Amino acid sequence: MKRLRIVRGVGLASIIVGAIALCSCGKKKYSEQVNGNDKVLRITAIPDKKVSDQSIKYKALSDYLAKELGVKVQYVNSQDYSASVNRFANNEVQLVWFGGLTGVQARARVEGSRAIAQGVVDPEYKSYFIAHESTGLEKSEEFPVGIADLTFTFGSKKSTSGRLMPTWFIQKETGKTPEEFFSKPVQFSGKASHAGTASSVNEGSVQVGVLSYKTYDSMVKSKEIDPNKAKIIWVTPGYADYNFTAHPSLDETFGPGFIDKLQKALIKCNDEEVLTVLKREEGLIEAKNEDFANIVTIAKELGFFKE
Repeated sequence: MKRLRIVRGVGLASIIVGAIALCSCGKKKYSEQVNGNDKVLRITAIPDKKVSDQSIKYKALSDYLAKELGVKVQYVNSQDYSASVNRFANNEVQLVWFGGLTGVQARARVEGSRAIAQGVVDPEYKSYFIAHESTGLEKSEEFPVGIADLTFTFGSKKSTSGRLMPTWFIQKETGKTPEEFFSKPVQFSGKASHAGTASSVNEGSVQVGVLSYKTYDSMVKSKEIDPNKAKIIWVTPGYADYNFTAHPSLDETFGPGFIDKLQKALIKCNDEEVLTVLKREEGLIEAKNEDFANIVTIAKELGFFKE
């Protein structure tokens, strides 16, 4: 009987010790938790087309950074916008090509994280409102109030150019929320995001949609959509959008100053394949958190962002 009690005691002690060890592991620094001794820079991006294509699509960026920085770089797929933010918050990835909204959401969750680079076009980004040819709508300088009774789709619910800013402009121009303005239920392209919106309007399954102008221009160039079928009817005013955001753990993993080196590598990039993948053929420039202050203000006002 005594032996049985001792065995049970030893078992209980083992469980307690194990639990303490497990708790201690949870308090380790990010770099120890995720990268261990292999020191891998893991990157991801918000998806704008098929998620399955992302790792292939971003291979050029991974290869470029590995060569410039002399470190191992791995691309990690993110299923949707929320996944990219959550991966960053959990330090599963340390560099992300975010949109304006997802960028401020991610930085709010990770103290010390920094927006370090953006496209030349990103301080004055814009969205296209597009309509199927059957609507008879043409491009105008004025907001197309005639779309109120047509079927309409946003992109992802957390997209800056595909939902946040279009919502802001709809309210500014009409005095109504999208749900109040449109007589039919508002739709979302979801994971397909901008490409899904463009394709839906091009095919006529949705009469009107709004998306990133860069994705639209890219799809026209690659002949994935026909600009005579999916017509631009209104171009929004400019706003801050896409950015590379770096996790503070990078300086712990690779040494002080690594984030600055990463920033310089991105800004000086003239690799055509990399810039084409990002749809930033014009190049990249420096970015800082303050550049997206207006996005924070608008997101809070619309209820899309809470600190």
